[in-house]
Amino acid sequence: MAKCEVCFRHCEIKDGNLGFCMGRTCKNGQVIPSNYGRVTSIALDPIEKKPLYHFYPGSYILSVGSYGCNLRCPFCQNDSISWGEEVNAMSELATESTHHSQHFQYFEYISPEELVQIALKYRPQGNIGIAFTYNEPLIEYEYIKDVASLAHKAGLKNVLVSNGTAELSVLEKIIPYIDAMNIDLKCFTEEGYKSLGGDFDMTKDFINEAARHCHIEITTLVVPGLNDNEEEIASLSAWIASLKGANDAVIGPEIPYHLSRFFPRFHLTDREPTDIKLLHKLKKVAEANLHHVYLGNC
Repeated sequence: MAKCEVCFRHCEIKDGNLGFCMGRTCKNGQVIPSNYGRVTSIALDPIEKKPLYHFYPGSYILSVGSYGCNLRCPFCQNDSISWGEEVNAMSELATESTHHSQHFQYFEYISPEELVQIALKYRPQGNIGIAFTYNEPLIEYEYIKDVASLAHKAGLKNVLVSNGTAELSVLEKIIPYIDAMNIDLKCFTEEGYKSLGGDFDMTKDFINEAARHCHIEITTLVVPGLNDNEEEIASLSAWIASLKGANDAVIGPEIPYHLSRFFPRFHLTDREPTDIKLLHKLKKVAEANLHHVYLGNC
């Protein structure tokens, strides 16, 4: 048995078992990522789809995902690879290599060297690098570090799309190789984060530190009944505005902020999509603190 040190859960994992995220296991008394290099999704995306609007706009990036997540958002947009029933099956099949489709859909092992070569192959199409996304990439931070270090040597950029639920020691290991992040700030209350199986303070600490080292943009999915009120968005955007970059320079007002429209799915189908008029109102609220506020999924 060994303790996982990735996030606040600090799962005690017995040999051969899995942690809460379904992506880390214990082998010979050591916690390792069972999903290391196990790719479930890969696609060449516009950089704006991450979303990153102020990082090489107009370019493309190779988006790569595995399986597993350390949160339990009932509105998950990628539940089949994050924490749906399929993840249990994937975890059991983690030692197998199964090719599911002929075009950009895999469940197979791709080594760091192979992934960098795939990214380089798409340079003529405008690809600038690799984005670790779709599921929660930090639960296999070892793979990210191995890929990203090779990608930098090849002149590629590295992007992380994350929920920010990880210890700062994990961030410290990968941040030298990460050029940009989009981090989900799900809501701005302790109660809200607990309802999603997360840790409010850990997420804020992660964002605060990341802002000091690389380009960041922040996204909030506006979910009716969770975070769709002016007071919360006002507090959230004011906090973003206070963030500091390198050498304690205040950069917060310039950080791009994305308010994304919710649509019913997964376990949260009992409410309507976010009202567009409300989204525009919340955008104005956020713009009182931030210079670059965008609406998504509208």
